[in-house]
Amino acid sequence: MITVNSLSGGQTSSYIAANYKADYNIFALVRTSDTNCLFPDKKVRQMVSDKLNTDFVGTLEDDTIIYTMLDLEQYIGSKIDWCTGKTFDEVINRSDKKYLPNVTQRFCTQYMKLEPIFNWWKLNFDNPVEMRIGFRANEQRRAKNMYEKTNADGILTHKDIIGKSKTGNRNKWGDIAWQKPTFPLITDNIYKDNIVKYWENKPVRFAYMNNCVGCFHRNEILLKHMSNRHPNKYQWFVDQEKDAGYGAITFKNGTTYEKIRNNLKQISLFDDDFNECDSGYCGL
Repeated sequence: MITVNSLSGGQTSSYIAANYKADYNIFALVRTSDTNCLFPDKKVRQMVSDKLNTDFVGTLEDDTIIYTMLDLEQYIGSKIDWCTGKTFDEVINRSDKKYLPNVTQRFCTQYMKLEPIFNWWKLNFDNPVEMRIGFRANEQRRAKNMYEKTNADGILTHKDIIGKSKTGNRNKWGDIAWQKPTFPLITDNIYKDNIVKYWENKPVRFAYMNNCVGCFHRNEILLKHMSNRHPNKYQWFVDQEKDAGYGAITFKNGTTYEKIRNNLKQISLFDDDFNECDSGYCGL
């Protein structure tokens, strides 16, 4: 079975890329069309556009993730395929109404991570692949949750168009088996300290934290901290809630991102006040 390393831009999945050679490496980038979040380096911006075969304005993750993937490709000496789906702006703007993802409706992961990787698979393969996922030895519950979603053959499926109706007027949908998830770090008993030590003094730059700056999985104090570190990107999340109307669904239940930014002004926050457990994740 063809092997694929699924990369997020963090130290853990990058460790897999560096230590578990695969036939392919794939990375899905979250994009925004908001020029207030413009990636600052024009030359690198064009490089990313060329890799994605679509226009790249910026990302709602830490900009360092772009350099992570470029550095990592050089470090491992193997090609990393980049893919992307709709921009975050397109994902939440549907017809005349804005929909915001939250902990109970995590469709951002579906549209900006899972679907782009599936579409990359569909373009390149006819049979399921072994997809290596970066869950560490202490994350067996996450692996178990993913295993429980597989079919009888241990393969994850994805709902997609499989043809047309007899009249040709409607699409026919079905579940396509496409990836067998495996967890090499769990198998080999690799923990975070092993990974952090490995990347010491290596020529790969990593972001302070991965995932979107305004990820709704993050607690309010960390979101306040991110509003200070990345004011333009955080403002994007504030603007989406305002546009949706504060009476509508917000990213976090019971509060708004504007309140989080404005009401916690008295708190002095430092990078070392947080750890990876606070970061949130895309559910992959």
